[in-house]
Amino acid sequence: MQNKFLKICGILMIIGGIISILGGIILLAGAGLLSAVAEEANVEVNESLMTFASIFATGSGVVSLIAGILGVKYSAKPEKANICIVFGVLVIVISIIGNVIGLVGGGEFQPLNLLTGLIVPVLYLIGAFQNKGVIKS
Repeated sequence: MQNKFLKICGILMIIGGIISILGGIILLAGAGLLSAVAEEANVEVNESLMTFASIFATGSGVVSLIAGILGVKYSAKPEKANICIVFGVLVIVISIIGNVIGLVGGGEFQPLNLLTGLIVPVLYLIGAFQNKGVIKS
């Protein structure tokens, strides 16, 4: 039987992953442009952090995309639930690390931002545990 909860969360993670990949690519291009403009204006920017953040965003998007694809693909295969659990945990950890990077970059802690970034991955993880049979649907 197909786990529709896992499948829907997988689809949402695919969409989020694609958006994150595109955003990371745009951020990478923008980091180079911003660095050039800042240099002309004699303003100091942390180009390394911007580049790392854009690569991290792209990489996290790829992980979310893979997790989403696996969730959709394995939503009817309880024996494959463990791989979905691993990717669900990985996406959650990456989301937390992304918030830490924002703090290191000089941003403020945004609890709402952290919460919204964790909603779909946590629901995905619940769906994966349901698929495994640990949590009853």
